[in-house]
Amino acid sequence: MLTIGQLAKYVGVSTKTIRVYHAKGLLPEPERDASGYRRYGAEAVVDLIRIRTLAEAGVPLARIRNLGAGQEFAAALQQIDDDLTDRIRGLEATQARLRELASGDVQLLPAEVDVHLRGLAELGFSEQWVAMERDLWIIVFATYPETGDELFRDQAGALAEPALRELYLEYDRARDLHPDDPTLVELADRIVAASIERYGTDLPGQAIDPNLPQLLQNTVNASSPAWQRLDQLIRRRLG
Repeated sequence: MLTIGQLAKYVGVSTKTIRVYHAKGLLPEPERDASGYRRYGAEAVVDLIRIRTLAEAGVPLARIRNLGAGQEFAAALQQIDDDLTDRIRGLEATQARLRELASGDVQLLPAEVDVHLRGLAELGFSEQWVAMERDLWIIVFATYPETGDELFRDQAGALAEPALRELYLEYDRARDLHPDDPTLVELADRIVAASIERYGTDLPGQAIDPNLPQLLQNTVNASSPAWQRLDQLIRRRLG
């Protein structure tokens, strides 16, 4: 027969914890010996291990007390196991995000978008353009992920066409022009013509919140007075 101290040491809990389990009705309190000490048998060891394991799995003590026995207990254990599996997966995902944060490699965008952005510099786009594109795609995918896929596929397809890619590059290079530079007027005309030829009046992403395209364009315009002027010229021709 074990004393409360021996039982606690064997199972790996404190004597205070055992007394709490007694008070809450989880662990039957044994008879005392002639000296007034509690004496525990093998059944108490099994019961205490059961309680400790369930408690470590996050099961509230009140639920442990009411788990029942037999098939009911087995079903409850299976549900607890499933819940624990979900928690482990959640913790693993959190751990992965922490490691990304520590490495400075936080995944904010779909992998194919990241690959696309890394390839823009090789196509001749400026660092400012790539940084702006990254910010814009983060906004799009954070607000409308399904539409983001549609818009991304459209832009990737446009950049695969040499003539359209050159228009994007000219838009990028126009960043530092004076807003009154006549080059912007000619560029706006060509952008509008290419847009109408490619889309007609059915522009991609039209089903999204109408405030989002304006937000994205305002972000672009804020980067350059020349881009702001270019946007005004394009709107007049399309309007």
